[in-house]
Amino acid sequence: MKKNTFRGAVLAFATSAALLLAGCSAGGGTSPGDVNPDGKIVPREISWLLSRPADGGVITAMQKIADEYAADHPGFSLNLITTPDRPSYIQKYETLAAANKLPELFDTDATPFAQKLAKQGRIVDAEKLLKDLGLYDDYRPAALNYQRFDDGSLYMIPFEFQLEFFWYNKALFDAAGVSIPATLDDFPAMCEALKASGVTPIALDGQDQWPLERYASYHPFRTAGPSYIQALKKGDAKLSDPDGKAAAKWLESLGTSGCFSDGFSSTGYADAQALFTSGKAAVYQIGTWELSNLATDNLDAGVRDDVDYFTLPLTDGAKTAANEYTSPSGIGMAVNAKTYDPLVRDFLKFALGEYPKVYAATGALSPTSNVETTIPDNATPLYQQAVDAANTVGEAIAMPWDTQLDPTSNTRLQQELTLLVQGNSTADKFIETMDGVIQENGPAAFK
Repeated sequence: MKKNTFRGAVLAFATSAALLLAGCSAGGGTSPGDVNPDGKIVPREISWLLSRPADGGVITAMQKIADEYAADHPGFSLNLITTPDRPSYIQKYETLAAANKLPELFDTDATPFAQKLAKQGRIVDAEKLLKDLGLYDDYRPAALNYQRFDDGSLYMIPFEFQLEFFWYNKALFDAAGVSIPATLDDFPAMCEALKASGVTPIALDGQDQWPLERYASYHPFRTAGPSYIQALKKGDAKLSDPDGKAAAKWLESLGTSGCFSDGFSSTGYADAQALFTSGKAAVYQIGTWELSNLATDNLDAGVRDDVDYFTLPLTDGAKTAANEYTSPSGIGMAVNAKTYDPLVRDFLKFALGEYPKVYAATGALSPTSNVETTIPDNATPLYQQAVDAANTVGEAIAMPWDTQLDPTSNTRLQQELTLLVQGNSTADKFIETMDGVIQENGPAAFK
């Protein structure tokens, strides 16, 4: 899942690709809404361009399913073209799109680039497809909502479902005399007390930048709801607005309160996790993709009984509910309208019908609610607790901002966030800079 949110493409390239894209058309195939084309099912190789780890649960499950389908359809094969590094993947994806050479299936977030493809009729309407296959009602609403464009249309199919929590060490909280923060505004005082007790308050992977960007999304999601980022990214809202200003001041306070370790910007993913699992940090924000490390006997016995989690705290007068927080369903899969035919439809009918039970058997949360996740034999009670939470999560999602902003604004935001939280900038300077960058780049990206 952590792979799902890295969006830092090569910016100059992305701009040129978008210009090339403007001149492309579907060039054949079916219309996006023609989800049940006439004709024979003729087995052949079809390809899926992926941005997922080759040994991950999604690919492992889909390869198993494809082999089963091929056994009954001689001549069929699924060619998995894997580029797990997200920036490299985006470059490849946009190059192929610009050349009108995307394969039958390809991964994409609900980005402005993907929306342009959809508007040009180059992606099959996923909502119509899932309904035609009789599968739509099996999907968790939150899993589908994560894949939607701002207008509510659905062109990507989810293969994951994750919940993001604040994991915390109860013993370290007790030693510092602090409780779970009732509101986001309680974070600075919590951090000060934890730091005074001699531990790192919050472990943060600053190297990859997306974890800090999660924190940028929290305050406005609570005070203004999901509509705030939808307006901000287009230049229809500003960080200088009350909700944005409150968010910037809150982020600044995280830095001045010492919430993160000194030099957090050079701390990597594994190092941040190790800080928490070794008992040197009190809080660690991460998703259920890490259940095997945080809720099984893989977790160090010295901290295992002290680990628990809490969900995103509210703010005073919050516009979103306590059961609504960051619940991503990962990068979605789009279906190329140009190459969509009876074989692709038939394979997807079989694969999407089989996938939930195969994937859930690995201990992962399925994007559908019609299967039960297999709890590992070495799980702690937190594993089942986290899995059960998926059935009560609300439909509003604290969308990761790296999947929302245009690439130029997103890259600059990551840089400015680090400066702000490190104390090398101020909330006012952050607001001024980012409002200028978004106003310059956002409106054009979302035309």
